[in-house]
Amino acid sequence: MTENDTYKTIETATEPVLFKDKNSKFFGYLFPVLNEDSVKHHIESLKKEHHAARHWCYAYQLGTETITYRANDDGEPSNSAGMPIYGQIQSFGVTNVLIVVVRYFGGVKLGVGGLINAYRTAAQMVLEASTIIEKTINIDYLIIFDYKNMNTVMRIIKEKKLNIINQKLEMDCQITISVRKKDAEFVFETFNHLFEIKIKEIYINS
Repeated sequence: MTENDTYKTIETATEPVLFKDKNSKFFGYLFPVLNEDSVKHHIESLKKEHHAARHWCYAYQLGTETITYRANDDGEPSNSAGMPIYGQIQSFGVTNVLIVVVRYFGGVKLGVGGLINAYRTAAQMVLEASTIIEKTINIDYLIIFDYKNMNTVMRIIKEKKLNIINQKLEMDCQITISVRKKDAEFVFETFNHLFEIKIKEIYINS
């Protein structure tokens, strides 16, 4: 069985897009996010930047294997803004992203159908304008060993082309490596079978 260990996301914020309908303006923003604090920061910044706007509706999705998401209508009729935005995140298959659509009311009511279309379209436009990239799901391991075993550890790291993300090389050495998920079990067993060398999984990103 081949296990999917990749996901799609964006690396940098996308330039805002503008969708207009009956004098209402909908500005779409797309940001890369890794946690809810980052989500709050971007929303607060947009509320300051667009302090005269009427609504700041948004949706986000976090995670690769365990997914967290939220859709917020921010005063618009129920499910007329947040879920249409989130639907586009699902449609494009991206994660670790936040989309905010800022609305300036133009004096003419759009109705629920009009709102759904406007928020969905603004979200779609900003996703289409973004650069979507594919990343691998990685597992991080901490390798602990005495200095005398350095050559053994480094030989395996070089042979397997493993990515070192942190290291402390003293009498007692620690090296943190990041391994693509599909290779993780094999790499773990390779080190785990070695005498005087310990390996354990660690969690760096929230």
